[in-house]
Amino acid sequence: MPSQPPPSWNSYPQHLTLPPPIPSTLLLYFPTPQILLVTINRPEQMNCLNDKAHHEMERVWDWYDREGGLRCAIVAGAGPGGNGKRAFCAGQDLKEWSTNKDSTNPPLKHPPGGFGGLSRRTGKKPIIAAVDGSCMGGGFEMICNTDLTICTPSSSFSLPELSVGVVPFAGVLPRLLYNVGLARASELVLTGRVLSAKDANEWGIVNKVIDEGDDVVEEAVKMAQKVCEMSPDGVIVARRGLRMGWGGLGVEAATREVEEGAGGREGLERGVNIKEGLRAFVEKRKPRWVDSKL
Repeated sequence: MPSQPPPSWNSYPQHLTLPPPIPSTLLLYFPTPQILLVTINRPEQMNCLNDKAHHEMERVWDWYDREGGLRCAIVAGAGPGGNGKRAFCAGQDLKEWSTNKDSTNPPLKHPPGGFGGLSRRTGKKPIIAAVDGSCMGGGFEMICNTDLTICTPSSSFSLPELSVGVVPFAGVLPRLLYNVGLARASELVLTGRVLSAKDANEWGIVNKVIDEGDDVVEEAVKMAQKVCEMSPDGVIVARRGLRMGWGGLGVEAATREVEEGAGGREGLERGVNIKEGLRAFVEKRKPRWVDSKL
């Protein structure tokens, strides 16, 4: 998608009910009325995030979860920059971090959702990462906690923090262990191994490597449209169950929480989407979903 100037509230889809944040480090775009595309717009810095970008992303994801008219989001990186290099996100803005360390300013602190408001986000609705180029450090931390990830064949993934004396502390260490096992997680973290797109796909870090020449954002939009075809209530409740089990709650405890907790099965049964889905199945037609109230 082309870079665009920050739009005004009037340029957003008219069915939205909550005014969106107007960030300076991000571009917001709506490929369809139900899909939000968030583009990190710092290509000259390889889309490294400074303190402002972290907090702007956090506010955008909070708004996305509260806006009932949106059902799926995509995060991507702008580029390439003047050096010709493409990056989804090459991590923390280390120049800002170094300057801050040498000053009397308070230490930089990530928002509650972690790096980019994503690496520790629980959230309510799914986010797809569309990766083209370098995905390093905090960029890698973010995609390890998105719901789905697709990338170009030339993309690469790494955690180089230890080589500059810092540690990836934004949530990726336990998540990597769950995702790829101790041996592979140790290799990535302790040696700084750079994974190719093919390796990341084989390790289960990436869902899909697109064909050479295809547009990764367009492919992410196709995937998001598949999510939007599902029951909005069902997506929220099922995602919650996946997250609880993945977060270490345990299979039985996570199942009970989804079954009995607020916004779980009871909320699903009370909603109109479950009735519409079953009715559409019986009538052999596509369901006409309404925005989730969960």
